[in-house]
Amino acid sequence: MPTTFRPCVPDQSLLFPPSPRDWLPEGHLAFFIADTVAALKLEKFYEPYEGDGRRNQPFDPQMMVTVLLYAYATGTFSSRRIAKKLEEDVAYRVLAAGNFPAHRTMAEFRQQHLEAFEALFVQVVQVAREAGVVRLGTLAVDGTKVKANASKHKAMSYGRMGEEERRLREQIAALTTQAETTDAAEDAEHGPDVRGDELPADLQRREERLANIAAAKARLEARQAEEDRQKGRTPDDGRKSRGS
Repeated sequence: MPTTFRPCVPDQSLLFPPSPRDWLPEGHLAFFIADTVAALKLEKFYEPYEGDGRRNQPFDPQMMVTVLLYAYATGTFSSRRIAKKLEEDVAYRVLAAGNFPAHRTMAEFRQQHLEAFEALFVQVVQVAREAGVVRLGTLAVDGTKVKANASKHKAMSYGRMGEEERRLREQIAALTTQAETTDAAEDAEHGPDVRGDELPADLQRREERLANIAAAKARLEARQAEEDRQKGRTPDDGRKSRGS
């Protein structure tokens, strides 16, 4: 009895477009970061765009901040890798909501808003700690909640809060410095406008790609046939050896 495989039709169109939020489990870290960012004040990120009259619509700062925070929290610091994940990684696709900023756009946004971004990152980690989150991606979060109303330990609590904030700021600054260093090294390697994983121009469009694949396959088969001819082999030799 022949094996029946599960359907797999890559070109099949969906009759009803799914909600991107359905692509991830409800308790996914991406949702926690997105919801936390949405609850915080983001005016500093929007101020540079107010009344500048630019014709090209910039990417929404809230989306950009959320994607970068999720990337750095989960250990991805290369803007090129982030751009690639925006195309391939479900969590990034959900957070970006159909947007695909280029690697240079991500890097320039971080550089332009570095101070506000680091401050917001600290707030997100603080909210995570207060909410009882133990790990924020690859970042370890102190899950001990500071109880400001406990008068007996109030002074110690506030002192600890200040110390913890300084530690967080240093940790976040180290992460953004790592991102800057990574981007600079990759810019030097590939050039600032090149991501480094692009296919050649004649392989990017499907029609040309299929033609090039067929031509490459034909050349390989021709070389194999010529090698077989020179060695006195016939096309049936391989089938006979496999069947014997």
